Amino acid sequence: MHGKDIGVIFGEVLRVHRMAAGISQEELAFRSDVDRTYVSRLERGTRQPTITTMINIGAALGIPAAVLMQDVEERYLESIKATGRG
Repeated sequence: MHGKDIGVIFGEVLRVHRMAAGISQEELAFRSDVDRTYVSRLERGTRQPTITTMINIGAALGIPAAVLMQDVEERYLESIKATGRG
């Protein structure tokens, strides 16, 4: 099963939730206790968070980390279907 890169999908999901919360990358980084450049790398899909960081990010966004993961999983599975490899 190969779909779109999960790191890229996580970045897209993170950006959607961050923008829905109306906060900047800098504010999310501050609330999550990570560097702003790390948030940027997450959103670009060049880095992937640890479980601890994902929980902190979810808390900073006011949502459970499980919601982030569910959104990532759904988009990933959709990308597999779109490529006809699922």
